[in-house]
Amino acid sequence: QDGPQRKKRKSEAAEVDKQLDVLAIGTAVGSILLYSTVKGELQTKLDGGHDNRINCVRWHQDNCCLYSCSEDKHIVEWNAQTCKVKCKWKGDNSSVSSLCISPDGKMLLSAGRTIKLWDLETKEVYRHFTGHATSVSSLMFTTVKPMIENKPFDGITGLYFLSGAIHDRLLSVWYIRSDRKEKNAVMSFTVTDEPTFIDLTVSEVKEEPVKLAVVCRDGQLHLFEHILNGYCKKPLTSNCTIQIATPGNDGDSTPKPVPILAAAFCTDKQSLLLVYGNTLQPIIERVSLNATESHICLIRDVQKVLALKTDVAVTKVKTPVVNSDTKVLVPGIPGHSAAVKTPSLGKEKNKSKRKPGETEDSIEERLGALDIDVSKVKTPGGLPQTDSFAVLLVQGLESNDSDILNKVLTTRKEALIKNTVARMPIHAVIPLLHELTKRLQGNPYSASQMVRWLKSVFTVHASYLSTLPDLIPQLGMLYQLMESRVKTLQKLSRLHGRLFLLVTQVAASETVQDVTEVNQTAKLVYEDESSEEEGSDDEMIADKDSDENWDEDEEKEEQPDEQDMTVEKEINGDSDLEPENESEEE
Repeated sequence: QDGPQRKKRKSEAAEVDKQLDVLAIGTAVGSILLYSTVKGELQTKLDGGHDNRINCVRWHQDNCCLYSCSEDKHIVEWNAQTCKVKCKWKGDNSSVSSLCISPDGKMLLSAGRTIKLWDLETKEVYRHFTGHATSVSSLMFTTVKPMIENKPFDGITGLYFLSGAIHDRLLSVWYIRSDRKEKNAVMSFTVTDEPTFIDLTVSEVKEEPVKLAVVCRDGQLHLFEHILNGYCKKPLTSNCTIQIATPGNDGDSTPKPVPILAAAFCTDKQSLLLVYGNTLQPIIERVSLNATESHICLIRDVQKVLALKTDVAVTKVKTPVVNSDTKVLVPGIPGHSAAVKTPSLGKEKNKSKRKPGETEDSIEERLGALDIDVSKVKTPGGLPQTDSFAVLLVQGLESNDSDILNKVLTTRKEALIKNTVARMPIHAVIPLLHELTKRLQGNPYSASQMVRWLKSVFTVHASYLSTLPDLIPQLGMLYQLMESRVKTLQKLSRLHGRLFLLVTQVAASETVQDVTEVNQTAKLVYEDESSEEEGSDDEMIADKDSDENWDEDEEKEEQPDEQDMTVEKEINGDSDLEPENESEEE
């Protein structure tokens, strides 16, 4: 049901006990299968401990105890002889993903996101450690004795252990102290991708370095060699990186990478066992390495070794013999998702012969005939999709093509910017930051646009940037630019305030000037009468005036009436000479 994950979990969670020769396999439903490697059959099944997927299984060194942890947040101690639960306790607030038993067998490390050290007698937490941001995928002790030998050894104090987590490119080393003060990692190892398989040689004496082999998800193997002697601030980089590639001679000149699946140190602690190729049919090889080289690429022809036979179904459909130089476009490949068109032979003959009057097919029609989806090539908005944006951006950065970069970096859609940054490969992050810095320097008006890209880069790729040892010199110019911009902000805001006041004052004075002057003379003046006589005289004058005005108005009104009558008569064809018509009108 869950394919490769299940397979990975088996390889991580399976330990072989020498006396019993039994393999313990944790399942997705919460039961544990005990498989006899001698008999080659299932010996027994442990049920009733967990009710969710089992993440890790560990055998105890001395007795027949088996420890398991699960998604149900619990750790279970099993008695392998009676096949019953010996003890069960809550290991974390979230799922417990990894376990490791101490060298003396008295302590147990468990990890979800935080790491806890348990006393197996009392089942109480002895120490807490900070852990990782994501769930821990591997835990292992790196030393069996403390480096400082002046104090009596209690079996656990002074030991170092290693942890790795999913989606985390840093492996952390932790130190078990006598006090509870320090909870953080004392040193870390940095790798190129998420670690999928880890093996190490345990340091048994004081001056012996710990050798670490880490296989990453990108198929590379990193080798570290370091003496654990206290706190180290910077993440340690690998002493040697190993890759495997095909020779690339027959037909195809480009060598192809072959993924390394696992690696383990041999008993001599010098040579390595490498597992590489296909998970269905892996190749195991013993390799002795030259420690002086920092990067080794092994050439292996995997194609000749791998030969998976498949039964060919009997069918009446005949497969045409195609020349090796012919390129066949198949539906299903990205960019070729149109429905398969099977034109009849008659139509094809008609197409090949073009009449004199006909026009030639357009490129779009030709692409349609090749079963290439035209909508992928040309979108309605004219803008490419997010995945092609990321490809365009990388192409522009590698070729330093300003046209392509302008097309990509001028987009204003937040979601598009975020998706593009998320889909671009890791190696293009620093060149993109340099390009953004250059654009910020050159054109101050583009700053608001470039800041959107900067924000997305820093939020999406913060974990990658934080692991770069030369990050500060890489981003030095950007820091200086930002500081110089921010310094002037206060002065500019003050200037803006003053100018705003001035401009508003000027605008207000202009509006006052534009207003038309109001006539200040009074329309009506009212005065108190000094005597009744004066008042009566005034009234008489006022009456007289009003009467005269009234007569004038009446005359004016009558005149237009008469004019209207004459006009009407003329229009109707009437005149004063026809008295009959006049009487009818009346």
